[in-house]
Amino acid sequence: MLAQYPPSLQLMTLPNITQFSPMLYLTGFPGLEAIEHWIFILFFLMYLVAISGNCFILIIVKTNSRLHTPMYYLLSFLALTDLGLSMSTLPTTMGIFWFNSHSIYFEACQIQMFCIHSFSFMESSVLLVMSFDRFVAICHPLRYSVIITGQRVVRAGLVVILRGPVALVPIVLLLKAFPYCGPRVLSHSFCLHQEVIHLACADTTFNNLYGLALVVFTVMLDLVLIAMSYGVILYTVARLTSQEERLRVFQTCTSHLCAVLVFFVPMMRLSLVHRFGKDAPPAVHLLMANIYLFVPPMLNPIIYSIKTKDIRHAISKLLGLRKANAKSWG
Repeated sequence: MLAQYPPSLQLMTLPNITQFSPMLYLTGFPGLEAIEHWIFILFFLMYLVAISGNCFILIIVKTNSRLHTPMYYLLSFLALTDLGLSMSTLPTTMGIFWFNSHSIYFEACQIQMFCIHSFSFMESSVLLVMSFDRFVAICHPLRYSVIITGQRVVRAGLVVILRGPVALVPIVLLLKAFPYCGPRVLSHSFCLHQEVIHLACADTTFNNLYGLALVVFTVMLDLVLIAMSYGVILYTVARLTSQEERLRVFQTCTSHLCAVLVFFVPMMRLSLVHRFGKDAPPAVHLLMANIYLFVPPMLNPIIYSIKTKDIRHAISKLLGLRKANAKSWG
């Protein structure tokens, strides 16, 4: 039975559970070794687009004084959370490709899962605050500058940063108290709480209920409030007399709406697979987790660069300036 695992993993499968082994094994991409180089290229490109794209958004907002408004401050928060999410999975995912390094210390796994889930909760909260920004801009345009101020955006940002990490501390720390038996194998190239908790051979009711409550009262609540905001926005837009005006107003929400769909749809599918798809093929779990963690940070800067006029103008101006400099040097 143990022969199917590498020697380092066989040491983790000993039946003695009284002595805690600090090592876990990240499977990575089982059964896909034949096309591993193509998977590496795909993930490398996704990381490149996500990191460079979000850094580009941050640089544009910082260097362009016209973009020093609450809406673009919130976009900067979104870019920061996407950067954090990408950097959280980068060490182990690239470590598997570059160094064939599958083992990870339990403490490092705890830190990684804390970062991944924290930045996920942060992104959910940022999208909620952005939906409120769009709600006020469309439904109460005359009061927008009074309600949405830079100082309030900073305060909301601090709440966003602290809410997820503070709530995650108990269940992440409690993982170290559980005994673990059998193969300590994780099916992804990174650590997730809902997967590590299944390795524990003890009563994990508190972690399961706390984790479920955390998701319900953060991510699901955020999604409900975002849906309510867009319900009122659609009602307000539908009452406009001119169809051209309705399209113009609603287009100011398209970037945010795309970001909401890109983030929440994969998250909901991953949650359903983990909760109710225990008999689903491992490839389904692998695909859902990778889409959820890698696609939103990659697509968000592309969406905002294409859909937001001010960002497009700033990019055109920056590229035009560089071309002019290149000609002057030539």
